[in-house]
Amino acid sequence: MTETVYKAFRYRIEPTEEQRDLINRTFGCSRFVYNRFLSEWDTQYRNTGKGLSYTRCSAALTELKKTYDWLNEADSTALQSSLRDLSDAFQRFFQKQNEYPVFRRKSSAESYTSKNNNDSIRFVDKNHIRLPKLGPVRYRNSREAEGQIISATVQYSH
Repeated sequence: MTETVYKAFRYRIEPTEEQRDLINRTFGCSRFVYNRFLSEWDTQYRNTGKGLSYTRCSAALTELKKTYDWLNEADSTALQSSLRDLSDAFQRFFQKQNEYPVFRRKSSAESYTSKNNNDSIRFVDKNHIRLPKLGPVRYRNSREAEGQIISATVQYSH
């Protein structure tokens, strides 16, 4: 019997100005989605004592993207990851592992996670990695990555 081993590799990316702008917009969109659904979840929890589900929020996200066109600029899996983070935060709260989830605010350390669907995240060459919506992004190849890419987290901190 073989055991699956997951490894994380960390690389410094060097995005162009356009890519940097899109990354910042994606941070904002992810934060907006998280806060919007936290507000709805909070209202539901106060009224009924139960929260929403990830599936229900994901379906509502599709409708929300029709209302706010600018949400389509961001990677859809990044927005879904925000919902997954919110769902996990409430699950940990209900299991009495964490405090009640709080609203996210703009900070000096922001991040979003994109899932690798249909090979949307891959190494193009020794100096570029392809990320959803961003295209090829230059990165510093400090060591060789091994295995299959499951997701990529883009993080910014001063």
